[in-house]
Amino acid sequence: MADQGVEGLLSPFLRSQRVKAARPYLKGRVLDFGCGSGVIADWVPPDQYLGVDVNGLSIERASRLHPQHRFQSTLPPVEPAFDTIICLAVIEHIQDPAACLRDLADRLGDAPENSIVCTTPHPAVGWVHTAGASIRFFSRHANDEHEELLNRVRLDALANDCGLILAVYRRFLLGANQLAVFQRNRDFL
Repeated sequence: MADQGVEGLLSPFLRSQRVKAARPYLKGRVLDFGCGSGVIADWVPPDQYLGVDVNGLSIERASRLHPQHRFQSTLPPVEPAFDTIICLAVIEHIQDPAACLRDLADRLGDAPENSIVCTTPHPAVGWVHTAGASIRFFSRHANDEHEELLNRVRLDALANDCGLILAVYRRFLLGANQLAVFQRNRDFL
């Protein structure tokens, strides 16, 4: 997956808005899944942060920009657990979002307030993203790599499939983007 924050005229703005939406939920040990260039590292102490991205160039760039933080190309072992898992503009690129969410949930600590924080475009504006990508307002690679744009109903169903609840949901950027905060469903523990 290409680093969406560096390709497209409006991509840096979109990234900043996703970070702004997610920042209030950052706490404790943070796993930044799909970290790109590591922009979340600016908000997390180095000893509390791990960035993961499948794109080797993104990992290299993140390591240069944030030399005190850790970055790698694969998910860490399940233990030790994380307090917050950040997944900004990633879940829509995953072929099996339920399997990915389960995998992330396995790495989430047991405290009730621990959470997986996702942002994702709303499907109602998929055409805007496609049109914007064609004229380079948005990342062309990111648009081409979309597997499924998820709405609230689908996000809630994914949570249920994974033993999670959709604890917080809101739309931002004039409704074009969504924030989904997942927590463990205590009924399944």
